[in-house]
Amino acid sequence: MDEELRSLTHRLAEEAGEAGETAAYHRLVATEDDEELAQVLIERERPLWAREIAAFRLGCGGDRRAFETLVLLLNHRDPQRCAGAAHALARLGDPRTPRAAAALATNSLRTAYALYPVRLLGGLRAPESVPALMTTLRGLLGPDEPHWRVALACVEELGALGDVRARPLLEAALPHPRLGDAAGEALSRLPAP
Repeated sequence: MDEELRSLTHRLAEEAGEAGETAAYHRLVATEDDEELAQVLIERERPLWAREIAAFRLGCGGDRRAFETLVLLLNHRDPQRCAGAAHALARLGDPRTPRAAAALATNSLRTAYALYPVRLLGGLRAPESVPALMTTLRGLLGPDEPHWRVALACVEELGALGDVRARPLLEAALPHPRLGDAAGEALSRLPAP
């Protein structure tokens, strides 16, 4: 069992236990039947923890039926749900993933929840990644920006991607106290002008 799955199952065992659904939890964790897992995603009145287990397991296994649920979880208020969804989406291999992550990362109304879409975009290295990261960072360079962790993630991912289009934006991030060091590091990773 990989570490992300272990963390997810431990967290969701508590949720299922609090709801008195320990047997259903154990069944979802143990089943090898992808059809049973996929059914969980479409059945009415299934709890979120059950949908999360099913989507995570299907997504990590490359079953695209998990895509919509994983995207919803990627945009959740709970960072642990977002982390699990990002992990599964990175393994899913669905061509819609970069576009969905870019839409979530650039939605200015959901910036507080954009950290995991930003990290996912960096890891995907898709054509949508650099433009979306630049758009998100551009909106977060104000002096009193409360979402500086998202801005920092954008800077780090742009540095990792090494695309010269990001140079002016990374230079604009240099004077920001929380972003300056990372921006300098990111600029050092770009090809020389």
